[in-house]
Formats: sequence, C-alpha cells, structure tokens
Amino acid sequence: MSITINNRKNRRRLKALQQSIPATLLFSLAAPMPLFAQAAVAQDNAQKTVAASVKHKEKTKTPAETSGAEKTMPTVVVKTTALPNDGAVDGYKAGMSRSSTRTQTPLIDVPQSISVVTQDQIQDQGIRSMGEAIRYVPGIVVHQGESNRDQLTIRGNNTTADFFIDGARDDAQYFRDLYNIDRVEVLKGPNAMAFGRGGSGGVVNRISKTADGTRVRQAIVEGGAYDHKRIQADVGDKISDTFSFRINGMLEESGTFRQYSDVERHGFNPTATLALGENTSLQAGYEYFHDNRFNDRGIPSQNGLPYRTDPRTFFGDPTQNESDATINSGYAIFTHDFTSDLQLRNYTRYTDNSKFYQDVYAGSAVNGAGNLSIVGYNNDIERGNFTNQTDLTKKFETGSLKHTALVGMEITRQDSEAFRNTAFFNDATTSVTVPASNPITTAPITFRQSASDADNHSEVRVYAGYVQDQIDITKHLQLIGGLRFDSFDLSYHNNRNGQSFSRTDNLLSPRLGVVVKPQDNLSLYGSYGVSHLPSSGDQFSTLTIATDALKPEKLENYEIGAKWDINPSLNLTAAVYQLDRTNTSAVDPNDPTLLVPTGASRTRGVEFGATGRIADQWQIIGAYAFQDAEITKTTSTAAAGRKVALVPEHMLSVWNKYDFTPQWSAAIGAIHQTKQFAAIDNTVTLKGYTRFDGAVYYNITPDARLQLNVENLLDRNYIQTAHNNNNIQPGSPQTFRVSLLANF
Repeated sequence: MSITINNRKNRRRLKALQQSIPATLLFSLAAPMPLFAQAAVAQDNAQKTVAASVKHKEKTKTPAETSGAEKTMPTVVVKTTALPNDGAVDGYKAGMSRSSTRTQTPLIDVPQSISVVTQDQIQDQGIRSMGEAIRYVPGIVVHQGESNRDQLTIRGNNTTADFFIDGARDDAQYFRDLYNIDRVEVLKGPNAMAFGRGGSGGVVNRISKTADGTRVRQAIVEGGAYDHKRIQADVGDKISDTFSFRINGMLEESGTFRQYSDVERHGFNPTATLALGENTSLQAGYEYFHDNRFNDRGIPSQNGLPYRTDPRTFFGDPTQNESDATINSGYAIFTHDFTSDLQLRNYTRYTDNSKFYQDVYAGSAVNGAGNLSIVGYNNDIERGNFTNQTDLTKKFETGSLKHTALVGMEITRQDSEAFRNTAFFNDATTSVTVPASNPITTAPITFRQSASDADNHSEVRVYAGYVQDQIDITKHLQLIGGLRFDSFDLSYHNNRNGQSFSRTDNLLSPRLGVVVKPQDNLSLYGSYGVSHLPSSGDQFSTLTIATDALKPEKLENYEIGAKWDINPSLNLTAAVYQLDRTNTSAVDPNDPTLLVPTGASRTRGVEFGATGRIADQWQIIGAYAFQDAEITKTTSTAAAGRKVALVPEHMLSVWNKYDFTPQWSAAIGAIHQTKQFAAIDNTVTLKGYTRFDGAVYYNITPDARLQLNVENLLDRNYIQTAHNNNNIQPGSPQTFRVSLLANF
C-alpha cells in the first residue's frame, strides 16, 4: 500500500510542478520589467520640459544616502506599502483603513472593533502565519484546522471561510503565509454590508504589498530550531512616471517540534501599477503559492483531559499523512477619479485552489486499558473563486451635513469539486486499536469510498448590491448607515447517487452606527450589524434533503465602544458587545430525520486594547478579552446551556519593545488564557496557560538588523488548541529563531 501512496504523492507533486509553470513564466517576464516599460519611459521623456527633465534625473535617495548627521539612531527601516491613501502607520499603530466601510476612513471614526497587525509588528515578532498574527488580538482563538488549514474562533464563532485579501473573499482552505502582506486587519462582529455572507464573529482581511512606486530592496534570511530555514525577498521600484513594479518571493523548508513533521512552502507574487492618465490607474498582480506539509492531528484525550504524554508524540501512521495545497491567484484594480470628490473603483480577482490531504490519526479517547482507535481518510478538493466588486464613492454636502456616499455591486462565482476516501485497515475495518504507549500503526491501509464519503460538485452564485452613507452631522457627531442585498444561489450535485439540490436565498443585511466625538482624539460609538450564513455551512458542503429547506442562519451584533488617541502614536480601545446567532439547525422533535431552524447561541464580551508608543523608545501591544459564549437554544449538535468550544473566558496578552541604545533593542511578551472546551459537548477541558515570548534586536547598520526571537521563554508545557476531543494540539516548547533583515 505504501507504493500506492507514494505514487499518489508523486502525482500530486507533478501536478504542483505543472501548476508552477505559470509562475515560472511570470518570473521570467517580471525580471525584464524595466524593458517592458521602455515605451512608457520614452513617451514620458519626450513630453518633459527641460526643467522637468532635470528633475527627472534626480535619483531617489537610498537610506544609506540619506543617513547623515541628522540621524540619531541607526534604526532599520522596515519597508512597507499599502493600498493608496491608507493613512500613516507609526510602528504598531495604524491610522486609517477602508476594510470596514469600503471608503478611506480614520480608524477612530469607524464604529467597529478593529485590530491591525502592522508590518513593524510582523517583523518584530517574526510572524509568518495567520495563527501567529492573531496572538495579540483580543477575542480570537486559533483552531487546529485538522492541521491543514487556517481556522479561527472569533467572538465565539468558528470559521474556515472568513478570510479576505484586499477586501475580496479568499475562500480556500490552506495555511496562508504573510511574505507578501503589508498588514493584517481583524474586524470583530458581523459586517455583511462590507463583506457579504458569513463573517459570523468577524473577518480577517490581509492587505497586500503593492507596486506603489516606492523603491524597495529587502531580503530576510531565517534559521532556527527544528531545522527551520527560510528566505524571502521584496523588490520594487518606479520605472517611469507611469509604471511601477514590485516582486515578493519566499522559500521555506522547516521541521517542527512534533515527530515526523515538516513544512515545505514557496511563493511568488509580482505586481505592477500603470498610470493611464492623471486620474486613472490600473494595478495588477499574480501569486503562485505552494504548501506541502506533514499532516499532524495532535494527541487524544483521557478522562476528560488531554492524554499525558510527551508533547512530541505522534498518533497514527506517519508514512501516510500529508497535506498539499497549490494556489494560483490573479487580480486587477482599476481606479478612476472623475473629480476630487467622485471615485470609481473596480476590483477583480480569480483564485484557483487545488488541495489534497490525508490523515491517519487518533479517532477515540484513550480507554482504561490504555488503548485507543486509529482512523483515517483523505480528501481531494478543487475550487475556483471569481469576485468582481465595483464601488462608486461620492463626497458632497447637503446644508451643514457632509456626506461620503457609497454605491456598489459585487458578483461572486465559486465552483468546487470534493472527493473523499476512508481508510480501511487490512482492507477490512475502518479502525485499528493501538496502545497509547506506542501509538503507531503499521497495518496495511487501503483508501476507498465508504457509504457516506463525499463525491460532489457545488456551484455558488452571488449577486449583491449595497448602499452606504457616512454623515458628519456636526464636528462631534457622525452617523453611518448602509444596506446590502444578496441573491445567494447554491447548486449541489451528489455524483454518487445523482441527487441534486439547489436553493436561492435573498438576504438583506443592514448596518447602523453612530460616533460621538467629544474631542478630535476621542470617539464613543454604538453599532448594529447583521449578516447571514446559508444552511449548507461556510464551505457549502452539507446541502442535503434535510438542510435544503432550512433558511439561512442570522447573525446580529450589538456593540458600544470607545477609541482614544492619547497622542498621535498611542491608541486605547474598549468595546462591549452581544452577538446573537439564530436559525441554527436543530433536530425536528416530530421527525428526527428532519432539521428545523430553531437553535441559537449567544456571545457576550468585553474587549480592551492598547497599541502604539508610550515613549519614543517604548512600543506596546496590549489586549484583554472577556467572553461568555453558550448555546441558548438546543441545536443539532448541542443542548442549551453548553459552552461554545475554544472560547476561553479570559484572554490577556502584552508585548513590549524597548530601544535601549541606537543599536540594541529588546522585547518581551506574555500570553495568558483560561481554560476552554475542546468540543461543543464540553466533555474535554483544555487547561489555561501563561506563556512568555521574547526578542533581541541589533542594528548592524541603518539598513541591516539581526534579531533573535524566542517562543515560550520558560519552556512551559501547555495545550494550545484542538480540533475536537481527540485531536488536541500541544503548544511548542522553547523555540529559537534568528533572522537577518537587510535593505539595499
């Protein structure tokens, strides 16, 4: 059987190689981009006056050329870019965003809780993944995701689908990398007006590094514990007054503290911006990304707690486990300013996702005799996502009222194929028993379909329109109101039995917010937002005769909060909220073969945050969250009164960085959370923990920095997260990483 699996793996790798051909071709095209832009340069030069020509000859100074007597600290400049006019970023503090309102808006004027992980934080903490990015964000917990995808619990709501890239849904199940990301914005609470369906507890929006004309020459080389090796590069420039380019690339080969685990990933992302006139621009980009890793589902439980074993111990068959994902994604953004007060923006993105994963893992708790069951399966998913968004923004006045009005539409198309096989041990049974003291199985395995395995095709078509108005009533009072209409059409075909289901939901999602500003640097807000989630789940893989008739789940968020810029570099935030989820499926008391939309859950919480500079040399990120998430009406998976899984009641995190001298800096962070349940049945408890992290930085020159990051400074044993009661993920022991960041 191992030969069959190896042949499958080779076929997957061949497929990944074939899919990488577009990236290789684009790389060969991107390298001579300056030649590609010669025509634009010639045209610009022909039209320039003598004075303009003289100005054109002035080269953009490099950091080394600008360093001089005026520099007091040779602090390494972290090269960052963002979408145009996104506002200044000062260290860990961001000033503006378009994510929540779809318009450029100061964060202090947005009636929603938003946490921004800036490029400085990404570099200082050595963040490379979504799981690492949310460590210091209040009210959000990383989920194991079966060890093959990003999955989060945001304000008590679990999601695999609420990930976005520059405002477009990135609806694919894989582990994202941040090599080409400028910052990560986490928006709490449903906001369908901006993002459409889902977003049950909030969304995570990655903002890309783009070709904005800034000269960038940056390389980062990393090495560390468990054979960690990684290199990434960022190169960008302005070729002419009308053409800019930027290329980001990454290559990583690493192990982990877990037995047999390894990760191989690489990515390539060229972007370009072309000015089509004084008020018109076209931005385009392409990304090829490949992630191959050992699929590790963690450890089982025993007597309501994680089984006590070496945190490195693997359960299953290590010769079988693998996860392989390939992403090809392209986008274009067209922007035209009719006037200074009227702008048109069109954003188109297409993503092709090909993924295969295979698990042989713990399928039960460890019993009194010290034994457990091992089970397995594999899954092959092919998905294509198309999104087109058009926004028209107009600023105007009616009497004393100042308006920023938005009218827009969105068209989304998603096509998916899924095929699943079950593992049969000795070609006979779907499980095998092993002792927990030696939890490796060597039994021959055959993968074939069982009676319930998926073989289906699904199509999603969404046609949406929305309107919004941000109104400055007075200097101290602002209102925001919006309404979105979605026509959500889902078709599902079961290839095994020929059954087909389809349903169309017409969804109205309002948004209302009020912002009171006693002074310019202080805002008090209240907001109400609604979103919907179709009954087929966030991956649309469960449409059956039982769920076909169910209306969508409804998410309602009530929130009040405050935002205070103590000074231009330091911000404090607070929020109190209630998030209600209704129309959740429950078993029909009159017919147990049917479901009815009578279930409900509720999350109530409080969040506090502090971000920015306490002093010129001292930066801080602080967060606290209290959450109470429970089932309020019995659902098909849990009785009323049960606590929602992976929701610690208390979460506290603090990160401090201090510049001791012009050359030396250090940082220390602490992460604390109380106990949580591994699953909705509340039978397995994951104990709370406190973990300390640290870092030391040495500025070799103004353009080169050496840094050491240490995770789990005190080498504590703890449980980080879980997928269910018997797929529990131990936290990493003490881990060192050394990196060299250089700007050229």
